[in-house]
Amino acid sequence: QVQLVESGGGLVQAGGSLRLSCAASGRTFGVYAMGWFRQAPGTGREFVAAINWGGGVINYADSIKGRFTISRDNAKKTVYLQMNSLEPGDTAVYYCVAGDYATLGLNENDSWGQGTQVTVSS
Repeated sequence: QVQLVESGGGLVQAGGSLRLSCAASGRTFGVYAMGWFRQAPGTGREFVAAINWGGGVINYADSIKGRFTISRDNAKKTVYLQMNSLEPGDTAVYYCVAGDYATLGLNENDSWGQGTQVTVSS
């Protein structure tokens, strides 16, 4: 029912910034958490950040804490990931996900976007 489309990825120098967006479309109803995972070549999909419906409960991976900020605009059905002080280790495909907050990214009913590439050069 819910389709997610990411945008905002690209190539950036180390220390630079990008802002990713993920817009939901189709049949959206009720409340749902949203968040971001990422996957680098040769690695598994890694949790990045999550935010609940009201925006008051947020969780970040330790690897990006203090550098990335997640936010959402429910009127626009969009979640954002502001990425500052980017490092080469942040290079990955970033995926948006929507579902229950406690199991976000792990539940078979979660909705996933197609991903957007972020490449950070040194």
